[in-house]
Amino acid sequence: MAEQRKKLRLGELLVQQGLITQDQLRIALTEQSVQKIPIGRLLVRLGFVTEAVIRDIMARTIGQESIDLNQVLVDAEALSLVPQEFARRHRLLPIAFDADQSQLMVAITEVFNLAALDQLRAMVGARVQIKTVLAGQAQLDEFIDQFYGFELSVDGILREIETGEVDYQSLQQEGGDEYTQPIVRLVGALLVDAVKRGASDLHFEPEYAFLRVRYRIDGVLEQIRSLHKNYWAGIAVRLKVISGMNIAETRAPQDGRISLNLNGRPVDFRVSTQPTIWGENIVLRVLDREKSIISLEQMRLTKDVMAKLNLMLARPEGILIITGPTGSGKTTTLYSMLAKLNVESVNIMTLEDPVEYPVALMRQTSVNESARVDFASGIRSIMRQDPDIILVGEVRDRDTAEMAFRAAMTGHQVFTTLHTNSALGTFPRLLDIGIAPDIMAGNIIGIMAQRLVRTLCNHCKEAYEPNTEERLLLGTSPDAELKLYRPAGCVRCNNRGYKGRTAVMEILHMDADMDELVARRASPRELREAAVSKGFRSLADEGQQRVIDGTTSLSEVARAIDLTSRAS
Repeated sequence: MAEQRKKLRLGELLVQQGLITQDQLRIALTEQSVQKIPIGRLLVRLGFVTEAVIRDIMARTIGQESIDLNQVLVDAEALSLVPQEFARRHRLLPIAFDADQSQLMVAITEVFNLAALDQLRAMVGARVQIKTVLAGQAQLDEFIDQFYGFELSVDGILREIETGEVDYQSLQQEGGDEYTQPIVRLVGALLVDAVKRGASDLHFEPEYAFLRVRYRIDGVLEQIRSLHKNYWAGIAVRLKVISGMNIAETRAPQDGRISLNLNGRPVDFRVSTQPTIWGENIVLRVLDREKSIISLEQMRLTKDVMAKLNLMLARPEGILIITGPTGSGKTTTLYSMLAKLNVESVNIMTLEDPVEYPVALMRQTSVNESARVDFASGIRSIMRQDPDIILVGEVRDRDTAEMAFRAAMTGHQVFTTLHTNSALGTFPRLLDIGIAPDIMAGNIIGIMAQRLVRTLCNHCKEAYEPNTEERLLLGTSPDAELKLYRPAGCVRCNNRGYKGRTAVMEILHMDADMDELVARRASPRELREAAVSKGFRSLADEGQQRVIDGTTSLSEVARAIDLTSRAS
């Protein structure tokens, strides 16, 4: 009963502060009677508040400090005082140890867990003072993995399959008491491993005598394991079963989806099979909503780019187009912009193929050929739903383009993507699809072309003097003083030399002068000269800036962006 009153107080506190409505609290309490999970976590899962809000309000209520673990660096001495297994079991993370003061700072989700704190005091000794700070639960689970490193007993499971000896350690890590098939645990271990390493895709690639397992991390494929081909039949069947595919069908491509709960948050996988000469190739796209949907402020964009984006988002009607190849972060940028506009006073409706990240407040629809919903007919239907903002996943044909522009012309903000190499390449592409120049003029808010480049690890990047060819690519004079950086590799970046990625964007903001040039079918040269005179910076210009300021390396930018025009 006391626990129920405590939960109600948190909910009522959020209502009093205007962070949730009474209706939202009522919904959460109704759900709680079924799901039996804490009210705070449930409010986060329902999309009513963020975990940071819950963490901070709980900290204020009980007079406790709160902490954002993203700002914390690993303290090896603190970690050495507390075994990993104890930290996982009691959901606490040692984050700092001050030897002079004999004080250990511990992040914890339940500061009233006196039993755990008593055990911790007995473990570290009476002379060490323990200071607790409040952390969000999903974040804490993730950082326990990140700080301690993670041991998934893939080798133990493989040994069990080969020898028949049960690997009890991996069974314990799975968290289940029952014995499960080792292939089932092997697939689970690989999926968890991929997510923890920050992979965006997981490839299972059969060859003549073996199975290659590769992860795409920061946009680059890395081979992780090579398994004997005997494992592949069992792994393929398991992947098909959990993703809802037909296990008997091996000659035709199939698509499916897997939903798991990892580190206290939902993670989905979009699964695709493709028949090859050595068997079915299976690729899983990791859809980690918490990591993929970030605010514009978190995208590490330059001030100029942010200013142009905010200017375009302020326009109430028209079409905003993002271009770039597959995997260039177009969807992430679209969602980041929509998140800025996603408030209760606005009706945002989306058409996607398929919906990858469910977002509260947005009305999201998957394009489905079997249900006869394509992009063109979907936009027509959405227009009858009183939308303010419409997201069209991709403009592929004339019908879709015409409907998108019709929506923009009738007072709606429309966001969409298009496959072109540059912002200025959008106009000939739309002409090719069948959109008249006078329809384009006045209705396009702006066009963004985007690429993703890996950022250098700040702990190990090394400076060097560029040679003549590199200076040519950067368009700098041979005599200018210039210091560039290249990857080296250290423990913090797993010896890759890179850690994380950043977006490089060129933004073409449309105005009356540009509209006039488009309407009279001006040449690409005229359009470019006019754009540059208004401050337009190309992908090559933006890429050059990221190289010179040490964000990334020249070789990384050259991998994603054509710099050869600068050398000519």
